[in-house]
Amino acid sequence: QVPRRFDHPVALAPGHRWCPIAPAARVDVALGGLRWSGPGYLDANHGDAPLERAFRRWDWSRAQLAGGDSVVLYDVDRIGLEPLRLGLRFDMRRGQVCAIDPPPAARLPATLWRIARGGRTDAGSALRVVRTLTDAPFYARSLLDAQWLGERVTALHESLSLPRFASPWVQAMLPFRMPRRAG
Repeated sequence: QVPRRFDHPVALAPGHRWCPIAPAARVDVALGGLRWSGPGYLDANHGDAPLERAFRRWDWSRAQLAGGDSVVLYDVDRIGLEPLRLGLRFDMRRGQVCAIDPPPAARLPATLWRIARGGRTDAGSALRVVRTLTDAPFYARSLLDAQWLGERVTALHESLSLPRFASPWVQAMLPFRMPRRAG
């Protein structure tokens, strides 16, 4: 099955745009003797200035529903603007994008590097970190167990702290790779 492509740019802040291109896709990787196949996602970000000038932090999550649709939730704390709370449902059969009300916010435990994380889950349901895949001084990527639109999902979740990213001690660490957990 060929993944459906979308062209749905979203202004996250003046001069900063995000565009999901393939919110649900199948990826096949072959690097030498290493092969991997599985679910994938592709988006693009464009900005006219460094991120840390427009944003304090964000939490982003994506999950695929049982019927094949993909849902993306974005919580963006912007400098000088009201926070942006975004919910999008991508109808993979029809190629349509519709705005949804994001589920209620829920707190998640901070990471080892003390990165604050927040997520969303339907009212009355639990939100849980299944596994933290990346725990860096300014960024965390995790798998979450949540309920969205009445359905249990495993969501890929990212938290980003821009003040932490811009700090001199983190900038000095950027050339060095942070440990990651495989799969």
